Amino acid sequence: MAQTSKLKIISLGGVDEIGKNMTVLEYGDDILVVDCGSMFPSDDMLGIDLVIPDISYLVANKHRVRGYVFTHGHEDHIGASPYVLEQVPAPIYGTSLTLSLIDIKLREHHVNGIHFNTIVPRDEVRIGAFSVKFVKVNHSIPGACALIITCGAGIVVHSGDFKIDYTPVDGEVTDLSSLSEVGSKGVLCLLCESTNIERSGYTMSEKKIGETFVNQFRNAAGRVIVAMFASNINRMQQVIDSAIRFGRKVCFVGRSMVNVSQVAMDIGELVIPAERLLEIDDLDHYPDDEILILTTGSQGEPMSGLTRMAFSEHRKLQIKQSDKVIISATPIPGNEKFVSRVINQLYRCGAEVIYEAMAEVHVSGHACQEEIKLFHTLVKPKYFIPVHGEYRMLWQHAELAESLGMARENIVIPVMGNVIEMDQNSVAITGTVPTGEILIDGLGIGDVGNVVLRDRKHLSQDGLIIVAMAFDRTNGILVSGPDVISRGFVYVRENEDIIESTRDIVRGIIGSYDHIDGSDWPSIKNRIKDELHRYIFEKIKRNPMILPIIVDLG
Repeated sequence: MAQTSKLKIISLGGVDEIGKNMTVLEYGDDILVVDCGSMFPSDDMLGIDLVIPDISYLVANKHRVRGYVFTHGHEDHIGASPYVLEQVPAPIYGTSLTLSLIDIKLREHHVNGIHFNTIVPRDEVRIGAFSVKFVKVNHSIPGACALIITCGAGIVVHSGDFKIDYTPVDGEVTDLSSLSEVGSKGVLCLLCESTNIERSGYTMSEKKIGETFVNQFRNAAGRVIVAMFASNINRMQQVIDSAIRFGRKVCFVGRSMVNVSQVAMDIGELVIPAERLLEIDDLDHYPDDEILILTTGSQGEPMSGLTRMAFSEHRKLQIKQSDKVIISATPIPGNEKFVSRVINQLYRCGAEVIYEAMAEVHVSGHACQEEIKLFHTLVKPKYFIPVHGEYRMLWQHAELAESLGMARENIVIPVMGNVIEMDQNSVAITGTVPTGEILIDGLGIGDVGNVVLRDRKHLSQDGLIIVAMAFDRTNGILVSGPDVISRGFVYVRENEDIIESTRDIVRGIIGSYDHIDGSDWPSIKNRIKDELHRYIFEKIKRNPMILPIIVDLG
């Protein structure tokens, strides 16, 4: 492809949604990818474990992908990395914790041959036609960075997830001087996150949470169990510091909590004296008032540590009356029901429960309006693309940019798959690329689509009837059956009349044929489905899935 003067920016995820953030920058013959995120499945995605972006465009252009840069290590920015890198391998760039978390994922999925490039803030790397400088920002995980991306068309700034915290736990503030410096050079385009655009003012400092934990530990008579995101290392450090202050030992519960804490300790992001660490099997050897349990489950996930403890499904731990449980997170939109269910169950177990509505046990890692205004003012972009948010958030972010003096024609609210093309003279949407959602179910990648989800929904709402029979075609007789099996439809023992009527209808259909050969089976099965649907709906106004099975004995 001939070198052109225009830069293309394509969102494969993270716009008009919360999660699966992924942005493609394309200049000339080179492609740079920012983040490879995943997101939680929605309520109607029955049985789905994970949702990742459709990367058909990258697969078709894999020979042009020069590298991946990661802003930080949260799942909505790295969760799809093993699936993406397996299909479109290229070097990856990020801070130490970010790449360590990706490494865990790649090893779990047996993805090999990826070249890791660990950077520190203010490092600048060359990736194809792009030069990328990493800029320290505050967020709820160490190693978060904004990106200053330079190519022949100009400079693009990608905010990543950020907030401006003047008293961060790690003592490293957002690098406002680098943002101001690039703003003075002239920025072609800003891509800025929109998560908290609906909130006025400033986001509270993470350090404020430390005071809450000190008070909660001071008043705790039994075990303290804290549920939080495993990736929030700074908050984890504050919880551990409070526990140590009051003579407690620390036990990590939940696979992701154990993995992330170990990685963070290995690279020095999390500091715990060795004598203060406990294995789960050692908990019974210590009194309750000397124990802190850090666990997953702040979003009410069914398989998480806290949920299994609450519902007595954990092999080694159960909630008891003397426990104090602190849920240090706010529900991700869509997870509110799951979190409420767990909180209710914790109360049934007799535990004292502390959550966001009751105390300051969580602060956001995302910038509110005044911090976002500061970011815009420092960068001073010519064009603006709001990202990382649902459509209303993107729209409100566009209005905020306009209130700061940006011309409306220089603001593009992106739609997934739109090709936004720009240079110093113009910006416009010039096309689209394939995009959407790939559903992960167990080890299956993309093998569950709309048809399968529709069937799962049908089964969950109305159940299943299996009609099984064996037919001797030579003698023209039913050898066995029809047997009717109900799953999720009706309880057979209490509805024998419906089951027997179902058998009679099937016998009548078979008996209406003078002679049956193998070519008749499709039409017979369709008749069974149609007539049983009609009978059952007339009888009890239900519409189960009906599956006829005919064994042809020849």
